[in-house]
Amino acid sequence: MAMRPENLRFILGLKLRTLRQEQNASLKEVSERSGLSVSYLSEIEKGKKYPNPDKLLALAEAFDVSYDDLVSSNVDDKLDPLKEMFSSSFIQEFPFELFGLAPHDVFALVPDAPSRAGALIRTFLEVGRTYDMQVEHFLFAALRSYQQLHNNYFPDLEAEANALRDAHGWAPGTAIAHDTLRAVLEDDHGYTINLKRLPDHPDLHPFRSVYVPEAGPTLYVNGDLMPIQRAFIYARELGYLAIDAEERARTSSWIRAESFEQVLNNFKASYIAGALLIDESSLVDTVDDWFDMPEWDEGAALRTQMERFEATPEMFYYRLTQLIPHHFNLDSFFFLRFHHEQGSSDYHLTKILNLSDIPVPHGIGLREHYCQRWPAIQLLKNLSATQANGAHSHDPEAAPPAIRAQRSYFLNADAEFFTLSTARPLSLQSTTNSCVSIGFLLDETFRSQVRFADDPAVERMTVNLTCERCPLTDDQCKERVAPPSLYEEDQREQRQMEALQALTEETIAARE
Repeated sequence: MAMRPENLRFILGLKLRTLRQEQNASLKEVSERSGLSVSYLSEIEKGKKYPNPDKLLALAEAFDVSYDDLVSSNVDDKLDPLKEMFSSSFIQEFPFELFGLAPHDVFALVPDAPSRAGALIRTFLEVGRTYDMQVEHFLFAALRSYQQLHNNYFPDLEAEANALRDAHGWAPGTAIAHDTLRAVLEDDHGYTINLKRLPDHPDLHPFRSVYVPEAGPTLYVNGDLMPIQRAFIYARELGYLAIDAEERARTSSWIRAESFEQVLNNFKASYIAGALLIDESSLVDTVDDWFDMPEWDEGAALRTQMERFEATPEMFYYRLTQLIPHHFNLDSFFFLRFHHEQGSSDYHLTKILNLSDIPVPHGIGLREHYCQRWPAIQLLKNLSATQANGAHSHDPEAAPPAIRAQRSYFLNADAEFFTLSTARPLSLQSTTNSCVSIGFLLDETFRSQVRFADDPAVERMTVNLTCERCPLTDDQCKERVAPPSLYEEDQREQRQMEALQALTEETIAARE
């Protein structure tokens, strides 16, 4: 990607700082040579200012270098990684402003050692290439950090959803039919909606929707989706309109995230859609009653709630992550989504939001076997088996979703989570099942809010991240599917370090 003109400021700042350090000169000395103030020179070195030609010439003379060399974007090899960073799509797309920063603030973190910073950046770039991390990884990671900053609750987006309900006379606590939402888009906003094109398209049939603004606008929606899924797509369009989004994704799911503005707008529109279909006050009242139950009821109440709001498990669980932390002070939680091809031994983590301090499964670069004791994986295994013998339909509308509760004790972190998981077949992939999980730290706050927190009917299982990292023996864990290779390697290194320390102490004692 070509360097943006404004990033030339950073390159000039790098060069001047390096030249000054090589000549062992202070800013005051450079000021006396060039006639520029110390404060102005500091701004240049920080990448905040770019001088006019006369001042650049004065700087070139002050450092005894040619004008052309000074203003060129070429740098020494030791600074090339920094140049690469500021030229990269990562810097150009990363939303520094969300965190109260600008690119030059990152640049200012390494004011005294640009060559060392270059080596550090070179390391990061190599790690990114080794693990095939794309710009999208950073953009979605930035979004997760943004959600964490706000505890995943956004009052302004809740207000937008409430305003939409009020404007159309949709009462809280009542489901909004997909046909009703579609009519608003067509009648009030001039949308053309096509349900037939995507299912038979040779390349686009896996997509839930395709948006074509140039045609009026036209929204292609996959007619194979369940009615509630189509309702969410229509509600998300109303969300896009509510925030007046100029940049947005054209497809669902994503082909490629082109900017953080797209990622953020998609998040906001989706948040509004969820809040529109499952309104805040009604869900909070429902959860309050649910949490007051003295015993776990095998998921009957949870299933009833999803049916009441006509919500998919993913939509409902994700809505819980937005409201429960805010209204019930249960802010240490995680959300996971796994996909599983029926009959296979592979489980793919496709979505994660972790607002706890405990490591949970993650996906980038991981070539290990997830702990088979996770309730999500247990559910997916069982669902696949029942589908194979004909006891469970492959149609997500023909059978209720499977629900499992578990108290998951993280062996290495000494922490326990109350985990809820729900699995079902996917609408557009007949041989793939999906399972969403939400887990809350089982502490005194959770116990004070949830009466069934310690119900002995809820199984307690010791879990880990992956089989390769787990110290449990085969006798202790019958579910293991891979040897504890990484754990054994870590133990071997620990024994070597202890032996080295003992040998050192023995040698010192022998000399005394």
